[in-house]
Amino acid sequence: MSPTINAVVEHLFREEAGKLSASLARAFGLSRLEVVEDIVQDALLAALTDWSFRGIPENPTAWLHRVAKNKAIDLIRKRSMEAREAEEMLPGLVAASYTLQFERNFLPGEIEDSQLRMMYACAHPGIPIESQIALILKTLCGFSVREIASAFLTQEATIEKRLGRARKYFRDHNVTLDAPASAALQDRRNAVLTSLYLLFNEGYKRTESEGLLDRDLCLEALRLALLITNTPTLCSPEALALVALMSLLAARFDTRTNAKGAIVLLPEQDRSQWNRELIRRGMAYLARSEPDVYTSSYHLEAGIQSLHATAASYAETNWPAILGLYKRLYQLKPSPVVAMHMSVAVAEVHGPEEAIRILNAMPLPEHYLYHAILGNAELKAGKKTEAANSFERSIELTRNEKEKELLRARLEAISN
Repeated sequence: MSPTINAVVEHLFREEAGKLSASLARAFGLSRLEVVEDIVQDALLAALTDWSFRGIPENPTAWLHRVAKNKAIDLIRKRSMEAREAEEMLPGLVAASYTLQFERNFLPGEIEDSQLRMMYACAHPGIPIESQIALILKTLCGFSVREIASAFLTQEATIEKRLGRARKYFRDHNVTLDAPASAALQDRRNAVLTSLYLLFNEGYKRTESEGLLDRDLCLEALRLALLITNTPTLCSPEALALVALMSLLAARFDTRTNAKGAIVLLPEQDRSQWNRELIRRGMAYLARSEPDVYTSSYHLEAGIQSLHATAASYAETNWPAILGLYKRLYQLKPSPVVAMHMSVAVAEVHGPEEAIRILNAMPLPEHYLYHAILGNAELKAGKKTEAANSFERSIELTRNEKEKELLRARLEAISN
């Protein structure tokens, strides 16, 4: 299999799987979500097989959508259903016109509308919010179960159970893709925005990959977030703040790795290469989100990134202000993960010993980044043996090859 073909199909999977799932689910209904997922997987496998012999088509996206649509129609025909049965299986379709209806579902405007419907349908109050988010990540964002488990800091078996229970609920209650009322949309907002936040994070720092960054994931998360902010009934201060956060982080894409793909940490990044237009847009969205009125986690994180984005250099960063925002974030979300990130600002303001104290008080023994941050603090404090142990543990836990390279370099520097 050509590496180019694999790369194109992986790109399409990340970018188009959600659109395909949403369009198909609008026809089949959420009660048959497994059927939808099978059709999408079959279409992607068909691309891998067909393109390895015939080459990549001129418009691979259109090819993929056409194949998925045809597979769905073939599935219906194979079941030789009567018109009444077809109506029961395919909400909103009649046997004589299901081909036309599929065509409509795959129009660009309809795809976007289907994605919005799908996101908010998956955030159904009948299932726990953890299951809502897992379902959105799996069905609309193309996450593997392993990636979802990593995002939740839990086991893959736990995620499988959550997904299974969610699908069963949709089957048992015949949940449709009808747009919820305005009040219900607001109730479901948290799960949708959290899913997009996790999608962007996975792209910004890949869990399991040879590279650090997957722009496709980040840009897809930003596209979907913008889709929400551009829809009056869905737009909210939290959504605007999330777009601000993504934009400010995306501004640093080109400086996070060097020409060889090695990680470049924030202190060494060439700030003249940061995307000033994205920073300007991020700041504009942050202002629109009214951060003086609303204090969601997205507002606070966007505020932190705005201070990084506007600092002339790492040394000139307003670390006390960043630490103040982290403290507010910790009050809002008192978790070890927030404490871990806050410890970096603590080290800059109060010294590495205080950062070590915070990290030891709220350990994350199975999180590679925890041990990497702890190792950095220990190294700054002159505790080389402890730092080496922390870096070794971080290397054991991370599945990203570029992260491993960086950590091995830090470890070698200690021993030299």
